Amino acid sequence: MSRNLLGTQTSPYLLQHKDNPVHWHPWGEAALEEARASGKPILLSIGYAACHWCHVMAHESFEDEEVAAVMNELFVNIKVDREERPDVDMIYMNALHALGEQGGWPLTMFLTPEGKPFWGGTYFPKTPRYGRPGFISVLKEVARVFHEEPEKIENNAAALFSHVSPRPGRRAQGDITEAHIADAARSLTQLCDPHKGGLRGAPKFPQTPLFAFLWRAALRYGDASAREAVIRTLTHICQGGIMDHLGGGFARYTVDAGWLVPHFEKMLYDNAQLVELLTSVWQETGEALFGERVRESVAWLLREMRLPEGGFASSLDADSEGEEGRFYVWSLDEIIAVLGDEDAASFAAAYDARKQGNWEGKIILNRLGSQRLGSNEEEARLKEMRAKLLEARSRRVRPGFDDKVLADWNGLTISALAKAGQAFGEADWIAAAESAFNFVRTRMNRADRLLHSWRAG
Repeated sequence: MSRNLLGTQTSPYLLQHKDNPVHWHPWGEAALEEARASGKPILLSIGYAACHWCHVMAHESFEDEEVAAVMNELFVNIKVDREERPDVDMIYMNALHALGEQGGWPLTMFLTPEGKPFWGGTYFPKTPRYGRPGFISVLKEVARVFHEEPEKIENNAAALFSHVSPRPGRRAQGDITEAHIADAARSLTQLCDPHKGGLRGAPKFPQTPLFAFLWRAALRYGDASAREAVIRTLTHICQGGIMDHLGGGFARYTVDAGWLVPHFEKMLYDNAQLVELLTSVWQETGEALFGERVRESVAWLLREMRLPEGGFASSLDADSEGEEGRFYVWSLDEIIAVLGDEDAASFAAAYDARKQGNWEGKIILNRLGSQRLGSNEEEARLKEMRAKLLEARSRRVRPGFDDKVLADWNGLTISALAKAGQAFGEADWIAAAESAFNFVRTRMNRADRLLHSWRAG
């Protein structure tokens, strides 16, 4: 099939690639059949709409006529949205791990015509860079080995297929006891960064389920170390650059160990889980910082992520106008132009807004210099300044928006809004949770089976 077949798909990520010169197929039996009929190996590319490095590889290679010509000549090319097909993503990501490679997206896997993986990687630049080989040379070498060294391909495919094939589960010996849970909490706490929170090192992901477990252990067993680890982590997340201090909500992770420099994509599931955990910790501690961040993040969810039908969209992109973070970063001159000299000076002191910037000459707003909110008067004044900057930011070109509704991510959001709404006495939040639940129940139900993904009817 000598054309790109993604134009009929509904996934925003797949539609981003519908005009590529690559002859993309969606995942399915038709693509596998073409590979078997042609005798070509399969190039499987998996990503998601908010993924920065997916956009980089798309621009460098998939939009490039030279690269596309090689791909079309040597491979049957399949593009998958990992959020739409997490089952496919999990299989081939496990295969990549079995090769000893670090996971990530875009995921680039090479398969036999039967769909069995035999080699792969993640991001490949068009030309050799970052210690990685150029994509064209990779394509040609993989195709050469596939046709000239079939035994090597068969051996690799057999080994990887064995690794990713389902195995009968083994029953755990004995019961999980209270002592086991307490020991697990102590062990996990030792992995935490004693200064910045989160797990040690970089990059820094919120790891919300892990810290929710530690919080429950802290309450259940009186584990002071676990309690401190959770509070330290959430404090740095709430004050760091991973937090959108103007619009609310949290980015997916930071590339540094200090929570300053995010990869700027904002995912629904991260924000839902953080809202729920912050609510739990606020209920126990009464810490004003956590309560304020819950309110700001719920406001963002309701303002920017809720769809007219009632469900919640999946993500906001990291990139706009071809640059990562362009929508979110500032210069001091831009801040002064909006706030004026006096207010800009106060704002700059609170939000680390230096003339020289704090990231590649630009300013990522953060309050890492303080672990607490200021006085009510100070916070009210800063709130007015943030509103002015948010209004100015709203005139910028917005990042891409993935408006597909995922049942599992909406489930997390429904739970978070219901719990937070009850805790904070916010009936509108509970109503939003009910609306999303009714959407999933009625619009994502086919013959009493729950759909994983919905978009545009």
